[in-house]
Amino acid sequence: MLLYLTIKLNKGMTGLRHPTNLNAAFAALADPTRRAILARLATGGDVTVLELAEPFEISLPAISKHLKVLERAGLVSRSRHAQSRPCRLRVEALAEASHWIEHTRQAWDARLDRLDAYVQTLQAQSNSIASKKEKQDD
Repeated sequence: MLLYLTIKLNKGMTGLRHPTNLNAAFAALADPTRRAILARLATGGDVTVLELAEPFEISLPAISKHLKVLERAGLVSRSRHAQSRPCRLRVEALAEASHWIEHTRQAWDARLDRLDAYVQTLQAQSNSIASKKEKQDD
C-alpha cells in the first residue's frame, strides 16, 4: 500500500523527472556530516577535499566516502584542476528536493485547512444544538 501511494504521488507531481535521484538526495541529506558539507559548500565556490575535511574530526577517506554519496545523489560535482579535485554544490538538485518539499507542504496545508473548516462546522452545529436546548430548557 505504501509503495502504491509513493508511486501515485511521484506520478502526480509535475517537474519531478527523476524520483530515484530525489530518493538519493534525501538519503544523502539524512546524514548530519553530509548536510554540514553541503552547508560549507553553499558559502562559497569550489572547495578542495582538504578544505572540506578541515573542521571535521573524521578521516580524509571518510570525507571522500561522504562526497561520493553526495555526488551519486547529484548534490555535489567534482572537477579536476591539475592535482586538486575541487567540489561544488549543485543547486539544481537541491531545488528539485525543495520543489518536492514545497509541493508536499502545500498538499498538507490544503488538507489541514479542510480539516479546520470541518471542525469549525462541527463546532457551529454543536453550539447551535446547545443553544436550542438551552432555549427549550428555559
